[in-house]
Amino acid sequence: MKKLFSKYLTSHSETREKHIDEALRTHYFKTTKDKAFRAVEDMFQGHEYKIISVSEEHGEISVNYKNRRKAFIVASIIMVKPFRTAVDFSVTTESAAPIDFGFSRNLVVKLNGELRKNLPYIETSMAEKLHE
Repeated sequence: MKKLFSKYLTSHSETREKHIDEALRTHYFKTTKDKAFRAVEDMFQGHEYKIISVSEEHGEISVNYKNRRKAFIVASIIMVKPFRTAVDFSVTTESAAPIDFGFSRNLVVKLNGELRKNLPYIETSMAEKLHE
């Protein structure tokens, strides 16, 4: 029931290390923070995205998304070890209804898929392995 709620009956989705939905777990890439940051920034150059804030020192990019629906996206890029960079997304759908029927989740999945095409993907949820 909780998995169903988190997928479809909300207007906000975000990735995190131990998310109940495997598609919404933190993605790790074999790259530097700077290269990952550029890849995320380049991904948001499309006509449906408008970058509104960039903070390289904090590793965050804020974006307005406008296509068939409107959404606010925050991308967080953190280098946890040399050539181990984590990327998380937070997506909030802008609508009158308190639910988006999976739109925010699907947008996060789409963004992660785009990054996996452009950066060497390692795996999800590897924070515990990094401490070994």
